[in-house]
Amino acid sequence: MTSPADEEDQDVPAAEREASVEGNDAGGDAGSEDEQDDLAAEWETMVGEGEGEGEEGDVEDDVAGGARESTRVLNQEEIDSLLGFDEEHEETGDKSGIQAILSSALVSYERLPMLEVVFDRLVRLMSTSLRNFTSDNVEVSLDNIASIRFGDYLNSIPLPAMLSVFKAEEWDNFGLITVDSSLIYSIVDVLLGGHRGTAAMRIEGRPYTTIERSLVERMVHVMLSDLSAAFEPLSPVTFRFDRLETNPRFATISRPSNAAIVTRLRIDMEDRGGRLELLLPYATLEPVRELLLQSFMGEKFGRDSIWETHLAEELWLTEVDLEAVVDQQIMRLSDVFDLKIGSRIMFSATPDSLVSLQCGNVPMYSGKMGRKGNQIAIRIEDKIEKKPR
Repeated sequence: MTSPADEEDQDVPAAEREASVEGNDAGGDAGSEDEQDDLAAEWETMVGEGEGEGEEGDVEDDVAGGARESTRVLNQEEIDSLLGFDEEHEETGDKSGIQAILSSALVSYERLPMLEVVFDRLVRLMSTSLRNFTSDNVEVSLDNIASIRFGDYLNSIPLPAMLSVFKAEEWDNFGLITVDSSLIYSIVDVLLGGHRGTAAMRIEGRPYTTIERSLVERMVHVMLSDLSAAFEPLSPVTFRFDRLETNPRFATISRPSNAAIVTRLRIDMEDRGGRLELLLPYATLEPVRELLLQSFMGEKFGRDSIWETHLAEELWLTEVDLEAVVDQQIMRLSDVFDLKIGSRIMFSATPDSLVSLQCGNVPMYSGKMGRKGNQIAIRIEDKIEKKPR
């Protein structure tokens, strides 16, 4: 059976069917070409956006690369300068960078101006005493005075060296004297008759002999005597030699974090010599801290005799009240409030009783009461000594 549509198709001539088929094919090809053009346009658009994004990405990469190039890596010298370990500042003794910040908490010796005067006096005394000790031309010079933590100082001692521990008897504390190897061999060479003009022979890597230790100990005794004489005008003190060590760990006299004052001295004996360092912890100088705070040295270390004389003269002209106490009686508070006009208080004093003369609440004298003319008088019989508390 055929449908009416099929019958109609059968009625259409074959040429017309072929033409319609070709038309459909051509229309389909035209439609497919339009779709392809649309797809090509979309593809080009996507590709263009991708390229734009790629260019932006390249720009961002270039910016990031420029930022990375601007971040420069510090070399070792710049790191040392930042941390304060550069050789230039170490030679001059100045501190920079982080070391300057860390060391700013230390007390500066400049706050004790009288201490520099004491060390200048020590240099003059040592120049004379070491000349007599070595029978040679000795020049002592003061390099510098600095504040340092005790632990840092022990770590900075160049070995080999001899460390002499001494005690300040009156201050009941300790100090340290460090003698470097150059000065040790120079002293030994001078005291044992070494020829002038020849440098002292150094033999490193061996312990010091008994003779070397004994000679250095004698030199330390001379220096401690001069140090006591240098402090004598300020405060009498005796520095006593305690022991001699070669290992810094055995010469610990204070906590590593405690502050101390280091005085570096240079001792020259013509072509020989070396360095000597004197360390005094702030705890050792605490008993004389008030004296070291003086800004100048006079005959009495900062005391103004003119002002003292003027003040004493004015004190003698001061007027004070002197009260005569005939007798004292203890009463209850209720009895005191019951007193009225005409009430009588009976004292136990008699005409021969002693009267106390007081200045404020301090009893000064005792005497007997009498009369001179129309005035009541007190004749002083004795002076009342003030009892110590």
